[in-house]
Amino acid sequence: MNQSTHLNDLSLRLLGRAFDELDVEERRVVEAISRRAPSSRDAADIGDAQASRGDRLADRVAAVGGSWGFIIVFTLVLLGWMLLNSEVLQRFGLAFDPYPFIFLNLMLSTLAAVQAPIIMMSQNRQAAKDRLTAGVDYEINLRAELEIMRLHEKLDQMRVSELAEKVDALCARIDMKD
Repeated sequence: MNQSTHLNDLSLRLLGRAFDELDVEERRVVEAISRRAPSSRDAADIGDAQASRGDRLADRVAAVGGSWGFIIVFTLVLLGWMLLNSEVLQRFGLAFDPYPFIFLNLMLSTLAAVQAPIIMMSQNRQAAKDRLTAGVDYEINLRAELEIMRLHEKLDQMRVSELAEKVDALCARIDMKD
């Protein structure tokens, strides 16, 4: 029996559908069962392998921009900017961005305009990782369910042959008495 026939028979027996009708995850599970190979995969490793350089950069920017360290340092920089331009440099007439800090507002707006889409890219990537994790979880759950069904079949077959042996032994005993 060739491999495709074996996969099709296994698919029909386990899932009630032909191998060609299965989705990608189900095909992977049936192939793994056929090869008697593990079907578990690490979604994080798969996601990292599929990530582009831009994806990894977006993740790093989002990790830095969404941390308490960034918020504290950024707050200190803003306070220093305002203090420097309102008190220290203004005494010497060198304040390059005096109150109401128009240049600072421009820089903050620019930072927000750039940082927001980068964080959204990172969130989209995280959503893709979550979908990948759900797919891997589905494969593992399907594999476990199918393996449990196969074990039940084997136990049922063992029970049937055990009962057949007992019936044969009982018939032999009855024949001996007659």
